[in-house]
Formats: sequence, structure tokens, C-alpha cells
Amino acid sequence: MAKNEKVQSNSATSGPVAARTLVGGARHSRQENRGRPDLPHGASHGMSRSTQFLVAAALTLGLTMTFVGNLVSARVQSAALQSAAEAGALYMEAFLEPYVQELSSTATLSPQSTRALDQLTRSPSLRRHVASVKIWRTDGTVAYSTDKSITHRSFPMDEIAGALAGRVVTALEDLEQEENDFERSLAIPLYEIYAPLRAADSGKVVAVGEFYERADGLEKEIGRVRRQVWLVVGTATLAMLGLIYFFVRRGDRIIQHQRMALNARVIAQARLHRKNAKLQKRITNATHEFWKINELTLRRLGADLHDGPAQLLTLILIRLDDLAEQLGAAHGTPGEEYETIRGAAQDALREIRDISRGLALPEVNDLTLHEELQLAAQRHMQRTSTAVELALAPLPPSAPLPLKICIYRFVQECLNNAFRHADGAGQMLAASYGNGLLSVQVSDRGPGMPARAPEVGGGDNARLGLAGLRYRVESLGGFFTIDSQPGQGTTVKAQFRL
Repeated sequence: MAKNEKVQSNSATSGPVAARTLVGGARHSRQENRGRPDLPHGASHGMSRSTQFLVAAALTLGLTMTFVGNLVSARVQSAALQSAAEAGALYMEAFLEPYVQELSSTATLSPQSTRALDQLTRSPSLRRHVASVKIWRTDGTVAYSTDKSITHRSFPMDEIAGALAGRVVTALEDLEQEENDFERSLAIPLYEIYAPLRAADSGKVVAVGEFYERADGLEKEIGRVRRQVWLVVGTATLAMLGLIYFFVRRGDRIIQHQRMALNARVIAQARLHRKNAKLQKRITNATHEFWKINELTLRRLGADLHDGPAQLLTLILIRLDDLAEQLGAAHGTPGEEYETIRGAAQDALREIRDISRGLALPEVNDLTLHEELQLAAQRHMQRTSTAVELALAPLPPSAPLPLKICIYRFVQECLNNAFRHADGAGQMLAASYGNGLLSVQVSDRGPGMPARAPEVGGGDNARLGLAGLRYRVESLGGFFTIDSQPGQGTTVKAQFRL
């Protein structure tokens, strides 16, 4: 059995050789692909996905099928040897058992039995198949041998242990043992068979017959079957690799087409994004210019109101006073109608001056955000004689002019609304800056607004209305929110991403 295992392990050495061949082929394929300039963009290390998958599949299937081929070949060889051994054992048992019956009672064969065995082993019909015969006693001593030099000598019993247990044992003989000097000298391939020889009356194993049969024909048959096995295995492997490569190559092409289409879409999207960015920049610049023009228009309106209607009303009041003196000198104190006209003219003059002051924006370009908010609150307190609480956190030192104008108008309008609708109760101006977000809010503790109140305001003074504030803030990319509930005050907040 030890010899048989050694033969099988030797036959399995073809596996690593095949594996090395596959690895070498993969390396050669990889080197060829590195030199190709027309590989698709998805190639990695010079190979396309389908080629990489083919190499991996070839390695995996190659190793697997090599193992399968070696396993099948070994099984075929073992089956062929066992079949030949059993047939040969039956043949030899029929010839040898009659001569070993005496070993059940004696330790040696009689001279008559030895001469009969010599005559049998020299017969031409047997020598064409059997090269040598040995008969072993159960204690490992050679009772008979074609090679007379080892007769009555004892050797290790590991080779005959299986036969002593009643089994037929066979193996391709490597002829390395000491008792095989004669067989080595024949210089022909042999396989040995160990067959149990039993007593006729009890069936007990009384000896072991060992004979060496010529392996020329058996090796040819095993080689032929092995070639057939490897042909089937190789054909199946190539067929599987071909099918796998076909499907993977097809999928790889689909991926390449889809990726090219995706790249084209990404490029188109990038172009569109650049166009949108340019348009957005133009819109932002146009918005800034619009607010500059709007502020200039408001300033001009304020100046026109101050220099035009306000001056005319002042002149009217002066003339009314002169007229009152003349009427008083001629007819006594002016009547009630005079006082009504004079009071209406004074009210008109005061409102026009308030409107002109509201439209006239201070020079905020030279002010920081902190100074600008303080100025807006201070002017409101001077005009309305109310208090405004300031809660100003550290703010950015600089900001674009359109943003400064927007913030000033936002604070101005919100404080005017707080004075008008909440009588200036709890007026508070707060501002903060963090994570690139500037937040400005104005709050009061007035009656608040009903839910879903329309964002519109009256036309008195410089009030733009809540809707106008929202448009102004959102036109600069800001966020405008109102938090108000009846009886709980109002908070208006504007946020800008700097």
C-alpha cells in the first residue's frame, strides 16, 4: 500500500506543472496587452475587464480542472491496477495454493513442491506475463522465490500486511527494496500483486503469494485512458472559458458604451453648469446694479421732495402767516378756517420731510456692518423717541454695498413697523454671524399679526411693506422669515450666506 501511495503522489505532480504553465500563459497575455495601444479606457494595468476576467477564470478553471484530471487519472490507474491484480490473483491462487498447503503444518516447502514451482514459473506461457514469483510465510520469511538468493530470508512485513489480512494488494513497483534485486536486473516495468493463500480445510491464510507481472501493456492502456481523460477535461475547460469570455466581453462592451454615454452626459452637464454659473453671476451683478440704481432713485426722490414740495409748503406757511397779520390788522383774529388750512399745511410739510429723510440713505459704504446697524437704530430712536435694545455679536468687518443697503432698509422698515403697530414696545435689533451665515432680526412685543397675514403694508413714509422686504432680501440670495402670533409679538429675520 505504501508503494501504491507513492505512485499516486508521483502521478499528481503534473498538477503544479500545469498550474505553472497557466500562470506563465497569463503573464505572457498580460505583457502582450500592455503593449497594445488600442485598449479601451476601462483597461487596468494594460488589460480590459474581459481579459482580466478571462485570466482569472483561466487560473481558477485551470487549477480546478487540473485537480479533477489528476484525480480521475489516479482513480483510473488505481481501478486498472486493482482489476488486473484481482484477475492475476485468482489465476495465481489456482496454481500456488496446492503447493502451500503443507505450510499450515511445516515451516518450509518440501523439495518436491519447490521443484514443481520452479517448473511452473519456467513455463513459457507464464513467463510471458509473470516475471518473478515469491511465497511469503506469515512471519515475513520468504519460503519460495524465483531469485534463490533470498529464499529463507526474513524481510519487513509491511508489504504483506494487507494480504495477510485477506486482501489482494497491488501497486506499480518501484523496485527499491532489498528483496527486489532480481526484479531490478530485468529492467522492465513491473507491477506487483500480493494475494492471500489459504488452507483448503480451514480457509486460514497460511502464506502470501507475491508475483511481478509485466506492466508494458497496462501502462499503455493507462496512458491511453489518461490522455482521453485530459482531452475531455481540456475540451470542457476551453469550452467553458470560451463561453465565459463571450458573455464577459459582451458585458464589457455594454459597460464601455454606457460609460462613454455617461461621460458625454457628464461633459454636457459640466458645460450646462458653467453656463448656469455665468448666468447666475450676470443675474447677481444685474441685481446689485438694480439696487444701486434704486437707491439713487430713492435718494433723488427724497432730495426732490425736500427741495420741491417741502419748500413750496414752507413758502405757503410763510405767506399764510403774512396773510394772517394783514387780516388781523384789518378784521381782527383769523377765523377757524385759517387755522385748519395752516394745520393741514404743517402736517403735509412734516410728512414730506419724514419721507425725504427715510428715502435719503446715509453713506453706508464707509461703515462696518456693526456701525451701520447702530446708526439705523440711533436714527429710529431720534425720530420716534423710543428705545431700541441692541444685541450685536461680532460681525464681519466688510460686506458688499448692495448687502449693506439691503440690511439698512430691512432694519429701517422693520423698526418703523414695530413703532407703528406695536407703539415701539420691546423693540430689539439682534445680529450674529457664524459658519458663513449672517443673521439680522428685529422683534417687538406688540399685538402680533394674525395667521397668514398678507405681506403688504401701507404707503406712508418710506415703508416698502413686508412683501417688498421679502423681495429685497431674496433678490440677494437671502432667506426671509416672519414669526408672529396674535398677542405674542413679531420677529422678522433675514439671513445671508456670505
